Amino acid sequence: MRIAQIAPLHEAVPPKLYGGTERVVSYLTEELVAIGHQVTLFASGDSVTSARLHAVWPRSLRLDPAMRDVIAPHMLMMEEVRQRAEDFDVLHFHLDYWPFSIFTRQRVPFVTTLHGRLDLPELQPVFHAFRDVPVVSISNAQRRALPQAGFVATVPHGIPEGALTPQPQVTPTYLAFLGRIAPEKAPDRAIRIARACGIPLRIAAKVDKADQHYFDAVIRPMLDCPGVEMIGEISDREKPAFLSGAIGLLMPIDWPEPFGLVMIEAMSCGTPVIAFDRGSVPEVIEDGLTGFIVEDEAAAIAAVGCLDRLDRATVRARFEQRFTARRMAEDYLATYNRLAADDRSIARRRRRLQLVGSAR
Repeated sequence: MRIAQIAPLHEAVPPKLYGGTERVVSYLTEELVAIGHQVTLFASGDSVTSARLHAVWPRSLRLDPAMRDVIAPHMLMMEEVRQRAEDFDVLHFHLDYWPFSIFTRQRVPFVTTLHGRLDLPELQPVFHAFRDVPVVSISNAQRRALPQAGFVATVPHGIPEGALTPQPQVTPTYLAFLGRIAPEKAPDRAIRIARACGIPLRIAAKVDKADQHYFDAVIRPMLDCPGVEMIGEISDREKPAFLSGAIGLLMPIDWPEPFGLVMIEAMSCGTPVIAFDRGSVPEVIEDGLTGFIVEDEAAAIAAVGCLDRLDRATVRARFEQRFTARRMAEDYLATYNRLAADDRSIARRRRRLQLVGSAR
């Protein structure tokens, strides 16, 4: 199958450090290539892939200090995809609603995975206007805010089996927080939980410009607490040791989490997760098996004391059974095939007829 993967340009694919969407696009692209499909990745020029790379912009926008209008490169990318659309059997976008208007006016099947939160009021009229556009959710919980959207599948994220693995030589001694410093991720809760338990907390997270005030006003003063260490963003190479060294990953979120890639990153290292019952959490964490689902800080503090009851080998095994990149790729292939069965492209049908004629 000829597949186009269209990624955001904010980060490279895969990202050098933080970047959930671009990381998932990389995992999916590499797995589709490994299965044997012809994949073209539309992404920034500093991306690394075994697929054919169509570099729309020289480097990821976050690393370009001169970049002021991030929409312009994305508009260019959509036009380049449109010009090449007939080269593919399916177009897979990871750009939220941006492609809806243009690509409903052409014939090649396309689908969009929605990676972000969908409970914003301004999204309601957009998805009402484009209710027939095929979209994929990354959890069933993510769908609740937009029941009118044209969901064709729910495909949970996956990670390659060998990407992040348990490090048996590392002894778990601390609690971990991984991801992004933001009010909805609630690292302040993680600090209070760890402090109440008397266990060190290591925070591996980025601070976006939009969240700088929250970090300065709320988090920075809390970093003076004994046992709290802010280590900043870490790469995939650093994650196995970081997560394997954690007694548990704290995810005290305060928002409707669409998926939460950090949960399965922890599980892939055999590390159990304590997460607040928001959004996708009950679809990812099996309470009492791969972690604990809690309602508040008091319950989280109690759950920390129960982490030693969980078997880390079982946590890893459940990751392998539920959240591998191969499973994710197979789920998407089933979706592509359903969309391709409704192929309305006259030009592509002509090509097929020409191939049949030449074979005779």
